[in-house]
Amino acid sequence: MSGGAVASLPEGLLDGGVWFRVEEPGTASAVRRAAERLAAELAMPERRIADLSIVAAEAAGNLIKHADQGAILVRVVRSADHAGVELIAIDSGPGMDDITYSMGDGNSTAGTLGIGLGAILRQASRWDLHSVPGRGTVLSVQVWPGEVPEQGWAAGLTRPLSGETSCGDAFAFREIDGRRQVLLSDGLGHGGLAAAASHEAVRVFHRAAAVPPAQLVEVLHRALGHTRGAALAVAEADLEAGVVRYAGLGNISGTVLAPDGGRRGMVSMPGIVGHQRRQVREYDYPLAPGAILVMHTDGLVDRWKLTDYPGLITRTPEVIAATLLRDAGTRRDDAGVLVARFS
Repeated sequence: MSGGAVASLPEGLLDGGVWFRVEEPGTASAVRRAAERLAAELAMPERRIADLSIVAAEAAGNLIKHADQGAILVRVVRSADHAGVELIAIDSGPGMDDITYSMGDGNSTAGTLGIGLGAILRQASRWDLHSVPGRGTVLSVQVWPGEVPEQGWAAGLTRPLSGETSCGDAFAFREIDGRRQVLLSDGLGHGGLAAAASHEAVRVFHRAAAVPPAQLVEVLHRALGHTRGAALAVAEADLEAGVVRYAGLGNISGTVLAPDGGRRGMVSMPGIVGHQRRQVREYDYPLAPGAILVMHTDGLVDRWKLTDYPGLITRTPEVIAATLLRDAGTRRDDAGVLVARFS
């Protein structure tokens, strides 16, 4: 695409992605066009852009026909070598009793989101889905230009406050010198200045040396002095020791979830990274095999329970994060959630 075509992309599409509320028929076309333009900007082959177009149209069409409070995120996904497009569709509709049956073409009833699902999955490079009858469905679909990379060990989602286009929450994850580290940041306030603070945190996080979480928070504190500041936390898994190390300042929630339903909260110290730092402390928490780490900003309420979602802990980080954002996220604040499966 030419430079002029870049300007036609919806704001944020090449960055954290764009959310579409999918309630009116015309929204399906907007989702499809956004996905096609993003794929073209990424120089994906025409054949895969056509496949993506089918995925986007069917996913949005399903929400319009069968779902309640449907929304779709269109965003870039990247590997070390190339980039693809991901669509995450969420709804609070009827859900599905029999997902395998619903994957078949034409299998749809009044209580099933089945129509078009088979077409979506045939075109996808990778997909994952979780559905609970009466609570709704979350579908993650990725379309890659060629070889499909391995499933990622961490994923996050952010959504701006209603009425805003910029989101003050941001996430990042990296592998460096054998360390798997994650960051979640909540820029102070809302809008562009909050987003700038979190984006600076992400930039510094990716460039910082391979040091433990508490030292990383100290590095971020020094780096964010020229910004509005942020609440943020950094976590790192030590699989040999069987622990996850965690350090945070401000109102970031961290939780280790065990496969048996056990839940262990994590401690962040008071403060604002970049401005008010009383103390940075690092804590170790047991990390059992199969456990996951969930971190979220105060744009999500903390009343969710994994037991409400049978089988969710086995799904991909994208689907887990989207499910929590759907049910625990508020519209009165920026919302950000990150999920990591370290083993």
